[in-house]
Amino acid sequence: MGPHSTWFELVPGYESLKENLQFYLGRRWTWQVFTATHFEIDHILGGLLVLLLLAFFAVRYATSVRKTPDGGAVPPRHFCLRNLLELLGDIVYGLIEGPLGAKEARRFLPLIGSLFLFILFCNLLSLIPGFLPPTATLKTNVALAVLVFFLSHAFGLRAHGLKYLKHFMGPLWWLSPLMLPIELVSHIARPVSLSVRLLGNIAADHKVTAVFFMLVPWLVPVPFLLLGVLVSVIQAVVFCLLTTIYISTAIAHEEH
Repeated sequence: MGPHSTWFELVPGYESLKENLQFYLGRRWTWQVFTATHFEIDHILGGLLVLLLLAFFAVRYATSVRKTPDGGAVPPRHFCLRNLLELLGDIVYGLIEGPLGAKEARRFLPLIGSLFLFILFCNLLSLIPGFLPPTATLKTNVALAVLVFFLSHAFGLRAHGLKYLKHFMGPLWWLSPLMLPIELVSHIARPVSLSVRLLGNIAADHKVTAVFFMLVPWLVPVPFLLLGVLVSVIQAVVFCLLTTIYISTAIAHEEH
């Protein structure tokens, strides 16, 4: 395998799938910083791999809870997959309970927890040689950020109805011509900042780790792998914390 090769290239039909998808999904236009690039599907396949892994974890967790006579109230005696998932769930719940409150935190835990696990494992995939992190491309990050953008406003409309739109007009009606453009720009900047921040940090960390693996593959990359784990966790936390804040401001009654 070359320095830019991945394990997916060993899968039968990889090249054929890549050529077919390039015909439909390959970008042919250029504009300013968007120049012609080599079309890749490794990030897409990496995202699907993480999705299948999380689905497997969910099935194993549900099966483990069903087999217990107490309904999962008592944690297992020995550390296992169920302990790990419950630990990550507690971390996410503690993260979002402050901005949302206990009641709303339980309501939005499945959504934000799913985002956290998906982003975390996509980030960690960059630390395994032969894989590319799905979050090191705008394809994945923009999709996640746009999802958060529309869901936060959907939750705001559901909580307040059409009164939610007054949030964009400012506190006084005669300020609306000034406040409306400012609010629109600030809200549109949210998915941009979410996606670009995640892209920059994960792509940079992956490049640094890959360079040291190519130069000195023994022992020297270990500190950078540990740093990569820290970066992966922090970026997943930052993405989900900002998502929590966006949802909290959208559904907060005192803001409207």
